[in-house]
Amino acid sequence: MAATPPQAPASQTLSRGIRILEVLADERGPLTIDDVAARLRVHRSVAYRLLRTLEEHGLVSRDSGGRVQLGTGLAALAAGVAHDLQAEALPELTVVANELGATSFLAVLDHDECVTLVSVEPRHAINPVAQRPGTRHLVTRGAPGKAILTQLGAPSRPRLPSALAEELDIAAARGYATSHDEVIPTLRSVAVPLVLRGRAPAAIAVVFVASSHDDDAIAARLTHAAEAVREALGG
Repeated sequence: MAATPPQAPASQTLSRGIRILEVLADERGPLTIDDVAARLRVHRSVAYRLLRTLEEHGLVSRDSGGRVQLGTGLAALAAGVAHDLQAEALPELTVVANELGATSFLAVLDHDECVTLVSVEPRHAINPVAQRPGTRHLVTRGAPGKAILTQLGAPSRPRLPSALAEELDIAAARGYATSHDEVIPTLRSVAVPLVLRGRAPAAIAVVFVASSHDDDAIAARLTHAAEAVREALGG
């Protein structure tokens, strides 16, 4: 039997550059170069060289004080991810957000994480909840993650605590998942599965502090939106 060729080593430089983008995406404001270096646990000069490269490609930008933040070049890259899915989901998410007065979003499964692909804040909300595209958290936390997990068979699911497995069974039976204080303190979420042939499991969800609608009514509206997106994409 032929020996399996060794895998090529991962690029540490590329990995660090991607990690910078993840760090900046998790922040609510710009960071200094020293902040970035501390997050990556590298010398300031290393962080600076990485940031300069990302800046040349428009993936990060610097303000007048030299602090860095995500650049507009990322918007063009993000728009190309599942473009047809984003295009079909956006009108439905907009209607849902304005009808329910809550931020609506589409999340997809990425390895063991739940990632927000596109989001819409309600038009007339005074302090809407921000749910930025690219936001990610473990799929075992939050309503969207649970709605995604209900689509996976037992062999495909991560090992789950018995309480969570029982919660998923309940969510699958009623057709939607809920969460409170699981991802961000004080925030609630309701999510329904979005099953699309040939695509990674997804979910449509809303996130809010409080709502005049009960969970069943919210889920019914989300289910209608999910069905509309599914039909638009041909199942």
